[in-house]
Amino acid sequence: MDDISRLMTEQLRDAYSAEKQALRAMHKMMKHAANDRLRQGLQAHIDQTEGHMERLDQALDQLGGKPGRKVCEAMRGLIEEANHEMGEAERGPMMDVVIIAAAQRMEHYEIASYGTLAALARAAGQDQLANLLHQTLEEEKKMDEDLSTVAEAEVNRAWIMEARMSEEDRETANENRRAARRKAG
Repeated sequence: MDDISRLMTEQLRDAYSAEKQALRAMHKMMKHAANDRLRQGLQAHIDQTEGHMERLDQALDQLGGKPGRKVCEAMRGLIEEANHEMGEAERGPMMDVVIIAAAQRMEHYEIASYGTLAALARAAGQDQLANLLHQTLEEEKKMDEDLSTVAEAEVNRAWIMEARMSEEDRETANENRRAARRKAG
């Protein structure tokens, strides 16, 4: 294995680990999300992430590598930060703001990873590999855009309105949400 293939294999292993960790984190985020569009978007990206991992397997196969036991420390740190912030947030719009911020940090890391890998593969003349990685890159960018749309259209305003409520009004809103969940559930 030449130096280019060795570097790309290590980077692909890192991306595989990042996707695997992100998948677990998104399941947790989805359980804590209050906004329906946010939950739906997270579920759609969970499904998509399984495809990302399949593409990474294909990419590693093309280079003669396997996912291995590599741990993406950057994603680990992003998820640790997300868990900490979620632990401090109230359920409802505030939690949704925190989830979107954390998910977008994770997406931006993945965008950087796939962009770099696709460019490296193209420069190495591995167009099939570059196209595979570019497909995932575009899906990561789309998820980032979708998160921004939900934040700007619904979540941010809902949290700001709630944050401006009196404590009594906030407790009434929380009780109404709990009652709606019990009724739906």
